[in-house]
Amino acid sequence: LDLLVPPPPPRTPPGIFDQASFETHQPPPGEGHEATRSKFRLLLREGKLDSRSVEIEVKDKVAVPIGVISNVGGMEQIQDQLQEMLGSMFPGKKKRRTVKVPEALELLIQEEAQKLIDMEAVVKEAVAKTEQHGIIFLDEIDKIAGRERTIGPDVSREGVQRDLLPIVEGSTVNTKYGPVKTDHVLFIAAGAFHVAKPSDLIPELQGRFPIRVELEPLTKDDFIRILTEPQNALIKQYMALLETEGVTLDFTREGIEAIAATAVQVNERSENIGARRLFTIMERLLEDISFTAPELTERKLTIDAKVVRDRLKDIVKDDDLSRYIL
Repeated sequence: LDLLVPPPPPRTPPGIFDQASFETHQPPPGEGHEATRSKFRLLLREGKLDSRSVEIEVKDKVAVPIGVISNVGGMEQIQDQLQEMLGSMFPGKKKRRTVKVPEALELLIQEEAQKLIDMEAVVKEAVAKTEQHGIIFLDEIDKIAGRERTIGPDVSREGVQRDLLPIVEGSTVNTKYGPVKTDHVLFIAAGAFHVAKPSDLIPELQGRFPIRVELEPLTKDDFIRILTEPQNALIKQYMALLETEGVTLDFTREGIEAIAATAVQVNERSENIGARRLFTIMERLLEDISFTAPELTERKLTIDAKVVRDRLKDIVKDDDLSRYIL
């Protein structure tokens, strides 16, 4: 409101012997100014001033460039501390921007909200919650599993396992927000274990994961849900992609079931890579349509079970061919 209707400048009391004391002073702003501000306040709340532009002063978020090149552990933390220290020594400059009223409101709200946040309390609570309720998920753990050897890549794999061991057992890890204890952090490790086995991990690391769970392969119903339920499901992505070319895709229920059945069948006959199979199945199914979409005369296409079977029959029948299809 002050940007739209600036308040009057403060009145200074006149001195006793200065020249201003002998001049005629302007009377204080009367009811007209307050009435104008009240009117603009009402228009602002109703959103009728959203098309107006105002000039606002905002902080210029320019980070101080610092480069630390070293192989010594902990240098990233030192770099963050230097960045934070220099940022406090050289506060960010302010610059004037001309923006619309809604954007100005959002910038002012963010600036005022930032002033209300006690970052020390936030960091303290975040560290406490991390130590007491933290969950760390170690994916692709099978990639560092290997039989005991003295040469080759398995040596480095065992080194990674031994580096993980103290963290999983419980230790104090230095972070940019201070030391964090991992004694009560829940660690969950997962891997496909197509080549290696859980027993190929070093015994010390195996003992830190006492509960083992083996997941069942994805079924046809699982693939159907993956194709339809997510907001960014593959079917929705292809429909939106071809819609940019003016082509409307319509997947029938039978067509989706045929795609899911094909994915299950190829997974069973070759390497089971789970839902990743759907990417190449869909790409093979819609390959011709994707490349010829601009030249298609028929702008609405229906993908039913017959279309799926015709386009994917070579993959299902030929074991050697399916081996080259991811």
